[in-house]
Amino acid sequence: MSKKDLGLLILILVVGAVVAIINPRFLLPINLANTSNLIGLFGILAIGQAFVIITGGIELSVGSVVALLGVLFVDFIATRGMAWPVALPLILVLGGIIGLAHGWLITRLKLQPFVVTLCGLLIYRGVARFYTADGTAGFAFGQNFPELEFLTAGRSYGVPNSFIALIVIAIVMWVVLHRSVFGRYLYAIGKNEEAAKYSGIRTGRVVMAAYVICGVLTALSAIYFAMYTRSISPASHGQFYELYAIAAAVLGGFSLRGGEGSLIGVILGTVLLQELQNLVNLLGIPSSLNFAVMGGVILIGVLVDQQWGVYRERRLMLEATRKGTAGAAAE
Repeated sequence: MSKKDLGLLILILVVGAVVAIINPRFLLPINLANTSNLIGLFGILAIGQAFVIITGGIELSVGSVVALLGVLFVDFIATRGMAWPVALPLILVLGGIIGLAHGWLITRLKLQPFVVTLCGLLIYRGVARFYTADGTAGFAFGQNFPELEFLTAGRSYGVPNSFIALIVIAIVMWVVLHRSVFGRYLYAIGKNEEAAKYSGIRTGRVVMAAYVICGVLTALSAIYFAMYTRSISPASHGQFYELYAIAAAVLGGFSLRGGEGSLIGVILGTVLLQELQNLVNLLGIPSSLNFAVMGGVILIGVLVDQQWGVYRERRLMLEATRKGTAGAAAE
């Protein structure tokens, strides 16, 4: 665990202690379980976003993808009678295809990630609304899928299965990011894409793979959100979810410039973000301020990242100067 991650963990514990003192309901099992469930739901999104951010990119369409794929998943199993073991991998494949399309546009046609994903945000939301004729997709009265509901919205020994899924995914993605050649390539591209290309890394393929990973994890999150809400209005479902994912990644130490961050930090960033949201609710602060809190958190995270980068550069320059002075004196 890096110093950044440790500092974030301490901040989470301090904020949690303060909230618990102000309002003891924070520590009620039902509140902790609900918060853990939301951490699981948004944490999966944040991990996918982190893989894109580390390359120096951005994915602004995840909220609209959650709406579109959520609508399709509910329609497949509730209306068209498709078995959920078939519908689930199909939705994951669709998410991967969306990520692949974004990666192709960015790496082959040299479009800016901001432009590509912003267009995706508008396109997928529009398609979702057209698909449902601006209606609501949901389950009929008495329509149940016990196994699927247990896996997505159920609990094991009091722990939400969405949170357990997040832990499993985080472990796998930690290995991919921090213990694999592919992960080192991601960091190299984020630091300096041109240098990575000249060193022999197929940067286009690596970046496309990052967007595919983001697309698949977004699709998985869409399924969890669909089973959590059980009713999807495509006009509003998933709105601003991309901001939650970006905020969690930035809080977790991922630089929007790329090339920095740890997976543990993403999880801790998600925890802190949901803790702050819980704080807003428990203290009776108007829910309309939720986005103001989130915007402030993103701003603070970016400022801290920028100042940390300046401090680190100054320290490296100072150390290099000292070594040069010491070497000259020795001669």
